[in-house]
Amino acid sequence: MKKLLYVLILLMVVAVMLVFLKPGLFSSPAAGHNTLSEQEQQEGWQLLFDGRTTQNWHNYGKEGVGPAWQVDSGALHLKVPRRAGNKTPGGGDLVTDKVIEGDFELMIDWKVGHLSNSGIFFFVTEDTTYKEIYHTGMELQVFDDAIYRGVEEENNHRAGDLFSLASAGGNYVLPAGQWNRTRVVHQDGFFKVYMNGTMIHNIDLNDPEWQQAIASSGLKAAPISRGEYKGRLGLQDWGSEVWYRNIKLRQL
Repeated sequence: MKKLLYVLILLMVVAVMLVFLKPGLFSSPAAGHNTLSEQEQQEGWQLLFDGRTTQNWHNYGKEGVGPAWQVDSGALHLKVPRRAGNKTPGGGDLVTDKVIEGDFELMIDWKVGHLSNSGIFFFVTEDTTYKEIYHTGMELQVFDDAIYRGVEEENNHRAGDLFSLASAGGNYVLPAGQWNRTRVVHQDGFFKVYMNGTMIHNIDLNDPEWQQAIASSGLKAAPISRGEYKGRLGLQDWGSEVWYRNIKLRQL
């Protein structure tokens, strides 16, 4: 009887130690994410992803969300069991139900798998005129830069770059498998991007050089080429695994 009592006491001690040493062990892995603080609510922030469903999103040019986009531990996860081309079976690019007009601020966390490629799109016009999302939306690269390891070529296709438009000017992105935090501010004719707390873009949208960059890119027929900076946000399916969470927006 004493032996059994000693075993029970030992088990209780171990359980208490686990709770104190690892307080998150028995809590949800999504705890603390995809929520708004009281201050954020007062500041007008809105959640575009609730951490449980794909509500507020749909596939570009279609209804509903493809089943490859799954909610996994509080993240919106594009699940790609085996890569086969640049579109995931049952995936597809996502866009917000909400059309964003005027100035805004966006917060979004993301991480990629090994050698993965995705993107966050801005100012997307959902119209049959634009067959693909990248024909209409400006893309912030979400990327595993290990793809370019050993390649000296400079381009605008790396993580944090505005695809084919502007380089981030350095590597401020954490490696594959780690969460990055991106903040975007579109206000008073400027488009600013912060990656993990560092500003990587500060673009004057009325600057002739910026307008020439658009005119020379695949967005030369997009609404932004005419100075129309409004539309939906988008998340790219480029046939590889990516995770998004804490997607928050407020109008300025």
